[in-house]
Amino acid sequence: MSDAVMRQDTQGAILRLDGIEKGYNLGRPNEVRVLRGASVEITPGEVVALVAPSGAGKSTLLHIAGLLDSPDAGAVVIGGQDLSRAGDRSRTAARRGLVGFVYQFHHLLPEFTALENIVLPQLANAVAKPEAEARARDLLSAVGLAARLHHRPAALSGGEQQRVAFCRALANQPRLLLADEPTGNLDPATSDTVFDTLMGLVRDTGMGALIATHNPGLAARMDRTLRLEGGVLRPA
Repeated sequence: MSDAVMRQDTQGAILRLDGIEKGYNLGRPNEVRVLRGASVEITPGEVVALVAPSGAGKSTLLHIAGLLDSPDAGAVVIGGQDLSRAGDRSRTAARRGLVGFVYQFHHLLPEFTALENIVLPQLANAVAKPEAEARARDLLSAVGLAARLHHRPAALSGGEQQRVAFCRALANQPRLLLADEPTGNLDPATSDTVFDTLMGLVRDTGMGALIATHNPGLAARMDRTLRLEGGVLRPA
């Protein structure tokens, strides 16, 4: 791993990607190599911005970090566990317990209320319903939505929907948060408000976060910025 990308103190890193390679076959010999040895370490409490030109592979990198995809080569270590070649059951358990993911679009379940959208992933993780509901209420209150618990997504504004999505990502108390353009579909004023909410949640919990954004203003407010270009990560 490049010394420029690796943090000097690697003890206790929540996420370590080491030499990640990923390619896609479009028909031999037309393989597209998206990642060419991408490496990064993120420690608890650290918020790292990920910037990249369109098509550079940032979503692929996030999906590999979040165990939604597998690398062709390299190591994916989350919370000290090397999950690079783990089986489906182990990867699913790690996604539920260690990783929270926020997308550009909220992907809330439209037939369920804000509260229920945050309770459901906890129930899937074997949390008792009363405990799950209490945590959902606490999270929604923390993002200013205490009065909107029983509203379905269609009755919420775009910014409110994304705040619910943040709460859902944090429902199972993950150690790592991954976000792919989490404010990309919001107007600038709402984006700033929602980003402030996200940063507050991350800082309060002490998790590590890797957040992809095209917004240089938002990137500048994070602890450091990495640029993905040519399949590798470098300080921006």
